[in-house]
Amino acid sequence: MRGLKPARNQVAQALFRPTRFIHLNNVVKLLKVSADTKNLTLGKSIHSHLLVINQTSFESSIHPFNSLINLYVKCNQIPTAQKVFARMPERNLVSWCSLMAGYLQTGFSLEVLKLFKNMILVDGLKPNEYVIAVVFSACSDSGKALEGRQCHGYVVKSGLVFHQYVKNALINMYSKFLDVEGAMRVFSLVPGYDVYSYNSVLSGLLQQGFLNEAEQVLDRMMGDGVKWDSVTYVTVFGLCACLKDLNLGLQVHCRIMKRYLELDVFVNSAIINMYGKCGEVFNARKAFDGLKGRNVVVWTGIMAAYFQNGCFEEALNLFSEMKIDDISPNEYTFAVMLNSTAGLSALRHGDVLYGEIVKLGFMDHVIVGNALVNMYAKCGNIGAASEVFSDMIYRDCISWNVMICGYSHHGLGKEAMAVFHDMLAVGECPNYVTFVGVLSACSHLGLVKEGLYYLNQFMKTVGVEPGLEHYTCVVGLLSKAGLLDEAEKFLRSIPVKCDVVAWRTLLSACQVHRNYGFGRRIAEFVLEMDPNDVGTYTLLSNIYAKAKRWDGVVKIRKLMRERNIKKEPGVSWIEIRNVTHVFVSDDCQHPESIQIYEKVKDLLARIKPLGYIPDVAGVLHDVEEEQKEDYLSYHSEKLAIAYGLMHAPLEAPIRVFKNLRMCEDCHSATKLISKLTNKIIIVRDANRFHSFRNGCCSCSDYW
Repeated sequence: MRGLKPARNQVAQALFRPTRFIHLNNVVKLLKVSADTKNLTLGKSIHSHLLVINQTSFESSIHPFNSLINLYVKCNQIPTAQKVFARMPERNLVSWCSLMAGYLQTGFSLEVLKLFKNMILVDGLKPNEYVIAVVFSACSDSGKALEGRQCHGYVVKSGLVFHQYVKNALINMYSKFLDVEGAMRVFSLVPGYDVYSYNSVLSGLLQQGFLNEAEQVLDRMMGDGVKWDSVTYVTVFGLCACLKDLNLGLQVHCRIMKRYLELDVFVNSAIINMYGKCGEVFNARKAFDGLKGRNVVVWTGIMAAYFQNGCFEEALNLFSEMKIDDISPNEYTFAVMLNSTAGLSALRHGDVLYGEIVKLGFMDHVIVGNALVNMYAKCGNIGAASEVFSDMIYRDCISWNVMICGYSHHGLGKEAMAVFHDMLAVGECPNYVTFVGVLSACSHLGLVKEGLYYLNQFMKTVGVEPGLEHYTCVVGLLSKAGLLDEAEKFLRSIPVKCDVVAWRTLLSACQVHRNYGFGRRIAEFVLEMDPNDVGTYTLLSNIYAKAKRWDGVVKIRKLMRERNIKKEPGVSWIEIRNVTHVFVSDDCQHPESIQIYEKVKDLLARIKPLGYIPDVAGVLHDVEEEQKEDYLSYHSEKLAIAYGLMHAPLEAPIRVFKNLRMCEDCHSATKLISKLTNKIIIVRDANRFHSFRNGCCSCSDYW
């Protein structure tokens, strides 16, 4: 490029010699060079020369005008191109097409359609295949489906549809309109196929979730022997990822390796994504490690693969490696990192990421805002989640859903419903996920009539088909209200097949409402559905214990041994100053276990005058009362809370996470501990968040 600079200077000097004459053919060539190299200065010099020196012959020829329009379009000077176009005494298809393409490239799709109409009505020109292709692209970009179909009718009548260029543009237009049937109709009925046709159809089918149809088109493409390009590989790997078809993905990857193809960053990212979605993190990492050059897209892809497979720590470690490699993160990188942080409930790490996001200026990205709200909600800081949500300049449906579901998960039904009503007020249409959060909020608030209204009427009004998650929420709603018979009838009447979770929701309610006979019957039914569901065995054992049916407890334990079913041990953890401390029941492994046990003992002694009575009925052992109290005293969540009170900053809430449902004794004790210590204690168990303040819990003692 350096060698061209003196040459350009010589051309400019020659142009400004008044006696110098340059033939128009050479002028056109020079303008083409200026356009191709985007040298606006040289192009303007030539334009000035034409106006001053060669005005008469210049205005009598179309070619220099067209070359000038092409120059200004490629240099992104559309207003100047429009002025040149307006001065033309005569125009041809190239003139119109060049200006249309310029408007299309700069996002003014409606201007393209206006020009197209004027071309036909004012100049009386008939469009060719190139003009029509630009018009189809303008229709798809502007969402003008009616105009697109009218143009489709025109190209069928005129025969232009048989040009491969036009056919491809048509397929692409219908794909962008999400009209898969229209795209397939053009693809199947109009003869002639190339790689672009197949790519457009495959991409459209993939975006709309027509995976079986996409497989059929891929088989046809293979049969036709069409040579693949990089777009094909990206789309096919995307299809493998959606299908979770590892075998097909391996075949496509082998095809690339056998042909020694040079892959771009998009194909490499698609390979990593495919392995990640298919659960093959090792292969994803192998593909990543084999890359010579890595950019932010590839780094984000491998982090996402780890995240999707629950390897949250590995994803976060890669973020540090990426920064060492001097690669700057983008908004998608931060979204993956925040979601990985949420998976670990690592609040402090999330705060650090938040600081980086603000520093680098990514707060205005919706995907980052959504991930931040999700992270804070899942890490137990619903207040911070609400602040981030309120500060978001742009929101989409996911933003509203994350906030609604976050409030519901924390038991804040009123707040969830308030956000839902705000969502409707701004005209955002609720979707499947929205109503999971809404019905869950109704359950927390005991709004039986309202919940049934949303399920049976409102969801139909907005076109959302109820699914298993919605029906499970309604079972929880009816169960919490004590309507156990109605909940069972509802479960047996719904049009979808219920899973164990839905029935276990009813079984858990039987325990809370102390309807043990009903619970035993439901438990036996659930174990017929899934003899290996450990949660049902645990709940049934608890029901027998509370009814003092020790023979039943022994029977359940024997059954679990015979079927080799093992209960997952209860584990609680708390993060103090960026270090996570993990506890199990009767844990003696912690370096400060002696002090922790003393703290628990002291707390339990001090809350007894406040009304604490150990819930020995929940102990699954037929032993003396005093021994039962010992069993209860050192559950993992009590140990974690005690450690938090010993070491957490005075003003900071205590945040504890547990892998199983919080037991009733720990729940009662934690309420009183929060009152005794005047501390906010937040516990996330397997079901929900419990926020303990001044002797009360956000779950209203139902969980």
